Amino acid sequence: MRLDDAWARLAAGRRPHGISAALLPYRPDGTVDWAGFEGHIARTHAAGLDVAVNMDTGFGDLLSAAERADVLDRTRAVLGPEPAFYAGAFGDASGDVLLAYHESIATIAARGAVPVIVQSPAMHGLPADGLAELYRRIVAPVEAAIAFELGPVFAPHGAIWDAETFRRLLDVPGVVGAKHSSLDRALELSRLAARDAHRPDFRVYTGNDLAVDMVAYGSDYLLGLSTFAPEVFAARDAALAAGDVEALHLNDRLQHLGNVAFRAPVPAYKHSAAQFLNLTGGLPHDGVHPHAPRRPGSDRVMLLDCAVRLDLVSDVDRVWREGVAPYL
Repeated sequence: MRLDDAWARLAAGRRPHGISAALLPYRPDGTVDWAGFEGHIARTHAAGLDVAVNMDTGFGDLLSAAERADVLDRTRAVLGPEPAFYAGAFGDASGDVLLAYHESIATIAARGAVPVIVQSPAMHGLPADGLAELYRRIVAPVEAAIAFELGPVFAPHGAIWDAETFRRLLDVPGVVGAKHSSLDRALELSRLAARDAHRPDFRVYTGNDLAVDMVAYGSDYLLGLSTFAPEVFAARDAALAAGDVEALHLNDRLQHLGNVAFRAPVPAYKHSAAQFLNLTGGLPHDGVHPHAPRRPGSDRVMLLDCAVRLDLVSDVDRVWREGVAPYL
C-alpha cells in the first residue's frame, strides 16, 4: 500500500467502537483478586468502553474452563443483565476442536456475551477455504462472533492469516468482525481495504498496541493497552469523534505507554498493566497469573513517567516513595 493511499483513509468525526481486553489481576499469593477484577470491570464500563474478558490480557489461555466460567459470571454480575460484553472462546487442539469451541461458545452465550474465537493450534496449516469453513461451523450456534488473529509474538497458538484467508472469512455471515494483532500497520491497512471492497459493515478491531492511532484510519479496537487507562482511551475516542486536535495529544501519550509496555518480551505486557494499575491506584497489588512472564521492578520508573504524562498521578513524590523506590 502506498503512503498516499494510507493518508487518504485519515478521517475525524467517527467514534470507534472501543473494546477493552480486561486484565485479570492476581494477589501476591497467586490467587485471583476478584475484588480488584470486579472494580476494574465496573471502571471500564463506566468509562464508556465495552469489556472483553478471558482474552490474552485476561490469561484466558492459562485458565481452566471452570475458571473462565467464573470470570464470565462475575463480569455479568458487575455489568447487570443488559450490557453486552465479549469473551474469548477456546478450542481444544488435543481432542474434538469443534466440540470444544461449541462448549465454550455455549458458556459465553448463556451469559449474554459475544464470543471472540481464540485461535487453536489445530487451525495452523489449514488452507484458506478449509479455515473459513471451520469458522463457519464454529460460529453456527450464535448470530454474531468475532474472529481473532494473533501474532505468535503474543502466544504460540496464534497465527496471522494470509490475504486469501481473510478474504474468505469476510464471507462467513456469523463472523461480524476480526481482531487483528499482527503489530503490522501495513497489513492492517490491507485488511481495511479488503473489508471496504467486500463487506463494508465488517469491523476490523485493531490489536496493534504499537499503533493505537489506527482508529483514525478506519479500525475499531480491542486492545490490551486500554485496560491500563480506560478513561483516557474514552477521552481520546470522544475527541476524535468531535474532530478535536486533543485526540492527537492524548494518542501521543497513550502511544508512549504502549511503546513501554509492549516491548519485548511482549507477553510481559500483562505484568506492565498490573504494575501501572497499582501505581495509579486502580489495584492494590501488581500480581499476575503464576505462569505469566513478569517485568522487573525497575519498570515502575518508566511507568510512573507514563502515568504523569497521562495526568493519572497527582502526588508524584508520594507515588515514587511508596510505589517505585521499594522496587528498585
